[in-house]
Parts: sequence; structure tokens; C-alpha cells
Amino acid sequence: MVLILNDVSAAGKAGADGRGELSTLAGASRGELKSALSSLGVPDKQLRMRSGQLWSWIYARGIGDFEEMTDVSKELRAKLAGAYSLDRPQIVSEQVSQDGTRKWLLRLPKRGHDAKAPEVETVYIPEADRGTLCISSQVGCTLTCTFCHTGTQKLVRNLTHGEIVGQILLARDRVGDWPGAEGPSDGGLLPDAERKITNIVLMGMGEPLYNFENVRQAMEIAADSGGLSHSKRRITLSISGVVPEIERWGAEAGTMLAISMHAVTDELRDVLVPINRKYPIKDLLQACRTYPGLSNARRITFEYVMLKGVNDSLADARALVKLLAGIPAKINLIPFNAWPGAAYECSDWEQIERFAEIVNKAGYASPVRTPRGRDILAACGQLKSASVKLRASERDPAKATSGD
Repeated sequence: MVLILNDVSAAGKAGADGRGELSTLAGASRGELKSALSSLGVPDKQLRMRSGQLWSWIYARGIGDFEEMTDVSKELRAKLAGAYSLDRPQIVSEQVSQDGTRKWLLRLPKRGHDAKAPEVETVYIPEADRGTLCISSQVGCTLTCTFCHTGTQKLVRNLTHGEIVGQILLARDRVGDWPGAEGPSDGGLLPDAERKITNIVLMGMGEPLYNFENVRQAMEIAADSGGLSHSKRRITLSISGVVPEIERWGAEAGTMLAISMHAVTDELRDVLVPINRKYPIKDLLQACRTYPGLSNARRITFEYVMLKGVNDSLADARALVKLLAGIPAKINLIPFNAWPGAAYECSDWEQIERFAEIVNKAGYASPVRTPRGRDILAACGQLKSASVKLRASERDPAKATSGD
């Protein structure tokens, strides 16, 4: 494992008037770019053209300095640099696994009730022909799934759409996924392809459907053909089962969908994925059957973590394929990735293979996910940061002393 520590003092630029860090336009929507330009005195009739220029520089070319925007006037570049930045999330640390997986601990701006500047983890998983970026949607999580390390961290706050997009921009910077850019100098594994990030999965920290609007807007930015241009068929939303939002997501965002299944009975899923107590398996699967755009070409992925002696019997395998009958699906079997204090063990490999054989014979593709990044706690279910939310008494010391 290689551990690369970065200078965390290299934060955003201070404004000319000394008011602290400048707001970043890296992660901004087209509308927000127009608003920023309007605030600098750009005439309304020029906003579409000027915002299009910024959009291309930020999202198609990956530029991080207004001075490099050569088709923007020198006067406007100076105004932009005085009022805004193009900062990405701040890297606290970068770890590179023996298998080439990269994990970044990223520091975000302090907002609202944050006890300190919150941190999230983002993971890049390179393979020979593709690279998958796993991004976070929340700092912490409310769902307390018992096999997931993030579930032991209370929710601090939702990420803004800019902070979600910022993870993509930061990752593309680090792996050289911009036109003419070079890859990292540490010799780590990269795909033998023009694009180094081919797939985006919202499988990091948090439940994305509990941050619906920010995640939707971030994925619209990511999919915009005039910029980052990530196909929605290569963007996957991984969810635990917030049933009322599933159809809406499909209609409004139209990405691929992955379901954290992990059990075949409500009794067990209530324990592993406690949101099941509110939205049981029957309701979840009905929402999957009516997911907009579902077809054999756009299948739903059902994720199933393999827990020794808990959910890995051959009877469980047969029950799983029976439950999913009629749903265009593939079943992703995930060997459990241990984390400090975990109450579970990974199923024996022979048992995973027997389980997969039953699923395969039923006609479902059932790849067994090769664990990646285990040595740096970057594998599925291992992400967690140390961020916390201020208590009410800490936000308002007067209340703490008055006893209110």
C-alpha cells in the first residue's frame, strides 16, 4: 500500500475583501454559471454564450484556473478570479491499494451545523478496460445497515450537487482523465482506454435517495454531453430501498439502478437493512418491476453481500431467484469486506460458488465481485469518515447553561 499525504493547508483562495474562502464554480449548474456571470455585470444577452464558454472549460477541459480560459476576455477573467474559485474538494489523504484501487479522503467546506469541515471518502477502481468511480452523496448515513461501516457514522449532512460533482472533477484530475492530461506519477494501475473513468456508481457514503435533488442535479451535470459526458447507462444509483422515490428517480434521472438486497426474508432484512421495516421486500420489488425504462437491456442489479451462516445457504439462493422472477436483473454477489468492530464474517469461497451456481442456473448473471481495496478499507461497505454534527447545546451554548 502507498499512502500519499497532502498539504491540507492548501485550501480555497481567500477573497480580495478578506471574507474568507471564495465560492467555487467547479460543480456549478448552467443556471448557476449564468447567475455568477450576471452578478459580475455580464449583459443578459451574453449570458448564454459566456456561460457556455465557462461550462466547456470547467467540464470538457478540466481547467482549474480562470487565467487559462483563453477565449474569455482578460477583464472578465479578472472579475471571475476575484469573486470565485475553481477549487475541487480538498484532499486530506490519498491511499493506493496493492491492487491499484485509490481512496481519497476529501474535506468539504464547513456549513450550518458542521462541528468542523466535514470529510467524505471517494474511491476509484481501475481495471484493464474500464475505471469505476464510487462517489458519496452524504456525510455519514441515517440507515444503520449492520454490515456497513458507514452505517456506524451518524448523518452529518447532505452533500450539495456541487460537492458531488466535485468528487468527479477531483478524481479526473488525479487520474489524468482530461484531454491531454497525464496520469499519476506513482505508476498505479490505469485502464488501457482513452477515458480513465468510464463508470460512476453512487455506492459511497450515504443513501442517495435521501438527498434526491442534489444527487439528481449532480448526475445531470455529469451526463451533460457538452461537458463531462458520462452516459446515464454508465451511471448507477445504489439504494437501500426508499420505495416512494424509486419511480420518480427513474422518470427524472433515468440512470441504472442497483438495490441493496442482502436478504430473502423481511425478518432478516429488517436486521441487515433496517429501512426494510418501513418498506418491506414486497413493496421494494413491486417498485423495481415498474421502474421506468426497465428492460433486458437496462436491468436492475441486486446486490447481495455474502455473510457466513447468515444469508448464504443454498435455500437462500433458491428463494432469491424465486423472489426476483420476472424482473430483468443481474445479481451481484459481494464477499463481505470486514471492518473494525464488524459482527459478521465473509462466507467461505466454496459456499459463494455454490450459491452463484444456483443463481446462474436460474438464468441470472451472477458475477462474484472481486474484493478491491480491502487493504485500505476502500472496498464495498468499508467507507467511513470521522465527521460529526454539532449537538444543539454546542450550536447554542446559552441553551446548555439555561437548561432549556
